[in-house]
Amino acid sequence: MTDPTPNDGQRELIENTKGLYLVDAGPGTGKTFAITRRYGTIVDQPDVEPEDTLLATFTRSAATEMKERIVDHSTYGLRELADAPIQTFHSHCHDILREHGYAAPTHLGLDERITDSTRLIDDELIEAELFREFFGGFRDDHPEYADFYRVLSSPGELLDLIRELASKGVFPTTEGWYRDGESHLDGDFEAFKERFDAVNEPRNDGRKQSVLRDDLSRFGRNKTYLSDAPSKSELRGGRGTKQLGDDVAADVFHEDREDLKSFVHDVYIEYLRFALCRNYLNFGFLQLFAFVLLCEDRRVRRLAQFEYVMVDEFQDTSEIQFKLALLLSGTDNFCAVGDWKQSIYSFQYADVRNILDFEDRLAQFSTDLNGDAERVAFDASDLTRIELRENYRSTESIIDLSERAIVTPATGGEEVDASLDDVVELSSNAAFDNTAVEEITHEDEHEAVLSTIQEIVGNDDYAVEGDGGDPRPPEYRDIAVFTRTRDYGRELLEVADEYDFPMAYDGGIELFRTDPAKLLLAWLRILDSDADRGWAVVLERIGYTYDEIEHILETDAYPSDPAAFRDELRGSESIGAVARRVLDRYGYTDDRADVLLHTIQSVYDSTTLTRGELIRFIERGIENGTIVDVRASAGDDSVTVQTIHTAKGLEYPIVILANMNDGSFPPRSSGSSVIQYQDPVGLRQRKIYSEERPSPHVYDNWRSDVLRRCLPREYDEERRLLYVAVTRAENHVVFAAGAEPNTFFEELPADDKAIDPSVEPLDREEFTDAELPFTVTTPQGPISQTPHTLMDETVFEEIDARMEATLETEPETRGVDFGSRVHEFAEAYVLDEEVTPSNPHERRIVDFVDDLPGELYVEEPVTLPIEIDGHRVTISGIVDLVHVTADQVDIIDYKTDGTRHAQSEYRKQLSVYYHVISEWFVGKDVTASLFYTTDGTREQVTPLTSEELRSLVQTGVEM
Repeated sequence: MTDPTPNDGQRELIENTKGLYLVDAGPGTGKTFAITRRYGTIVDQPDVEPEDTLLATFTRSAATEMKERIVDHSTYGLRELADAPIQTFHSHCHDILREHGYAAPTHLGLDERITDSTRLIDDELIEAELFREFFGGFRDDHPEYADFYRVLSSPGELLDLIRELASKGVFPTTEGWYRDGESHLDGDFEAFKERFDAVNEPRNDGRKQSVLRDDLSRFGRNKTYLSDAPSKSELRGGRGTKQLGDDVAADVFHEDREDLKSFVHDVYIEYLRFALCRNYLNFGFLQLFAFVLLCEDRRVRRLAQFEYVMVDEFQDTSEIQFKLALLLSGTDNFCAVGDWKQSIYSFQYADVRNILDFEDRLAQFSTDLNGDAERVAFDASDLTRIELRENYRSTESIIDLSERAIVTPATGGEEVDASLDDVVELSSNAAFDNTAVEEITHEDEHEAVLSTIQEIVGNDDYAVEGDGGDPRPPEYRDIAVFTRTRDYGRELLEVADEYDFPMAYDGGIELFRTDPAKLLLAWLRILDSDADRGWAVVLERIGYTYDEIEHILETDAYPSDPAAFRDELRGSESIGAVARRVLDRYGYTDDRADVLLHTIQSVYDSTTLTRGELIRFIERGIENGTIVDVRASAGDDSVTVQTIHTAKGLEYPIVILANMNDGSFPPRSSGSSVIQYQDPVGLRQRKIYSEERPSPHVYDNWRSDVLRRCLPREYDEERRLLYVAVTRAENHVVFAAGAEPNTFFEELPADDKAIDPSVEPLDREEFTDAELPFTVTTPQGPISQTPHTLMDETVFEEIDARMEATLETEPETRGVDFGSRVHEFAEAYVLDEEVTPSNPHERRIVDFVDDLPGELYVEEPVTLPIEIDGHRVTISGIVDLVHVTADQVDIIDYKTDGTRHAQSEYRKQLSVYYHVISEWFVGKDVTASLFYTTDGTREQVTPLTSEELRSLVQTGVEM
């Protein structure tokens, strides 16, 4: 296939590699194509090697895709680029610390060290429990902060605060704060005063009171303040006053926060020490220590710097990442690529100002970093801007709709600057434009959405672009339903299930609120000290009435079958064994059950939780609606349901933006943390404990209430979410709402389509099932395989013929059933279940496992995505054993074969596992081997390359 010819904007980016560039790359403009071609141009220069060029990406999957595309456009092969710095900021910081960071904590005054065995904790659930454990000890050691403990809603808000401060570059030292960190906590009064004055300015040429004074008419309502708080009239001024007095801004901003800063400092520095002592770092701490090391150690900074730096998805970078990119730039050959209209990750601390105010921030951060030594050298005046204007995804009609979306009010009273001066005008490259932009409303919104989908499928009025560019009628796989919140997606799938509708959810779910989690919690309660609550759930599940359950609980006359199961569970020492038996008993074998089992086992293994504390962990997960990613498929031809955040980066012929309801998009604001950081007001405390009156009480902070009204909620990110949702569509967009549509729905131009919901039940057997437990659903619908589908089955037939004699003499040690029993024993043994080897194969496994140092992970589900002719093929399997040490990871697969006849076919299986595990453990050496239980030998296998696997999948021919 002929490579596409770059357009003018892409060519400018590809060919100009020297100097400072800011690239505006809107949706569908071929950003990845241009970046990878540019990288190829850079490294193909005679005096430049891959190690001279940093390409920072937002996700590991993006880094992998970049490498594969670069191979096609440079003289380097995939093996040569395997260790090239094409990676996320977190991965690169990890590499810097592994090589140079042993003593990095000393720059903050800490005695602890970063070692080769320091783990990366990337599971937020696990870290939340570790932090809870830390904070329990901190409270015991620091009784002087009792007043702060009394107002906190949960320790988790302090962990969130620490993560946010780390993303801002605010770090503690044992003696205070690193560099200018404390100034951030104090805030910027001048910047605040500008905002205060803007909302305090009288309206209508001075005839109408200011927005701030009007808003403060509710000051003090349902609040309890300390005695130093002004009355509402004192704050707002007398009758007829149009604005607050000039002294109010200073009075509100300035308050004594020394104790608060001391509390946050001590929690922060002690948690850093706790993490180092426990031998782990989180993503934020990776960047923290790498930044400090690069700032303080000139030798390391010089070794770590690159001749060329490119940053993809620059709108998703945090403040610390911008500064890291500058420190890693040994020259001014710096290129930032992104689209401010797609900045939607502020909850992950992305700062859209990095790209919107690129020149100002570049100058500011350079000055900050060079305050006491020359660290970076950039001249923003030499900046070149490049705009990618040609859209290869969407029709012109959808592009026009997206531009309207970015300036549409989010609420009825919001005034939006309707200027599109900052929006780069895109032109469509679509083969045809028959775009339908429609809206539907109905009180039975779920049924209305399903009915609309059924009307669209097969309807030429909604034709989409076929492989040859000609229109074709749409299929289920062409449609994606996007929602602002997860709840709606879950509800829509429940309705879809009633009709056996081909629909799958891709994204996070509230795992602990699912039936498998609730039943597991019930049985854990039965085994612990809260048996009645557990039995009530179990007996209700069986079918007992409320009166019958009450009688059983009073008399302890439990039914024999569940009572026997309870006794069986009591014999299980491993929490993993308990969970597995419970899930198996109720037939839960789907994706949710697998993720639940993995989550429970991971949290239990990584913390010091007792079984009772694990119960409370699940209860907190139910109470808080803890989100865990679960991805599944209803078949190759099925509708995808996603949140807008999950859909970023994907594309679909038809998008239905559902739940366009008031209070759902934008969501109504939820309660905020008691202690919070916000620019430009710094560190603040929303609640205060005091004993100034006879009865001690938790009071509201009146200053916090006024500050909140001076910094009103902005809806720019909600508009950017709307923009992202619309620009995922190639051909058609449908907006769907219930009884109370939101302002977006009412303001956007769309044809009102009458709907009378009538969903026709479907026969799911018409759709090909594809079990994809951990894959990302793609626009074309993934094609699923397992490693076994890559193997030549005739080899195993030959083995069976050779083994007929053995079957006569040792029938119990051959066959699928025997192999399954051996694997089950191996898993149970590693999980510390009470099992005893019953044959030589199992005894050899015991000897083998006992000699393995480090950490062991069993039955790990893996999925390898491979792109074949524009289709995503996913190969999913289960790794028997993953053995992790400080610098190495071993993939081990048990085989009960009596010969090595099938080893060439097993190589294909292990190759799949190898490429997935290598992505998980970046920086470690990964090996793959077979352990033959017949004689206890272990044979290492050389994995196939990604290209060899792709060829194998594509042709179906034995390698």
